[in-house]
Amino acid sequence: MAKKKLIHFQENLSFPHLLQPAYNDLLAGFSLKSKWREEFFCNDHPIIVELGCGKGEYTVGLANKYPRRNFIGIDWKGARLWRGSKSVEEQGLKNVGFVRIMVDHVEQIFAPSEIAEIWITFPDPQVRKERLRLTAPVFLAKYKNILSPDGIIHLKTDDFFFYSYTLDVIREQQHQLLWATDDLYQSGIADDAVDIQTYYENRWLEMGKKICYLRFQLNTK
Repeated sequence: MAKKKLIHFQENLSFPHLLQPAYNDLLAGFSLKSKWREEFFCNDHPIIVELGCGKGEYTVGLANKYPRRNFIGIDWKGARLWRGSKSVEEQGLKNVGFVRIMVDHVEQIFAPSEIAEIWITFPDPQVRKERLRLTAPVFLAKYKNILSPDGIIHLKTDDFFFYSYTLDVIREQQHQLLWATDDLYQSGIADDAVDIQTYYENRWLEMGKKICYLRFQLNTK
């Protein structure tokens, strides 16, 4: 397994759509910040970001569904990003990029209002450390700095605790809740939240586990 992972890490270096900036590069000023459309995607289509994208199943799935939108998956683990990057190469997708960074650094790679939507799919609920939850106020403040004023945040999770916590944050900070359900596949909704499923999501559904989903807009005050 270790040898296979090393091979994947080496192959990651060959993917033009997988960027792995060093921390010093972020501090010095990431070259694509404010220039993703013109210099990376070479179009003027909206950019949608998946945070903690893992193997990139949502990023790749949405990119296939919406060829006139741009998608960027962000994760810290190179072994996971290899799978998504390999899928992009095999399918010849031109509207996908991946960045290997911690989510904490999204403000270093995106300019204000550069992002149209954010997907957070099955994040670690971080039960003991609120500050690490990807919908904690400290993270929402970062997202506010990169999202367009009418930008939308989607959360999909199998963890009811995390879902409830996020609803509490939305209410307390007076963000605008657009849709919420603690049982997605019994809700009657028909959109991207149900059209694309990750490998682990399928396993959880087979086990009878409910999937929670919500989407909201940030308070612009």
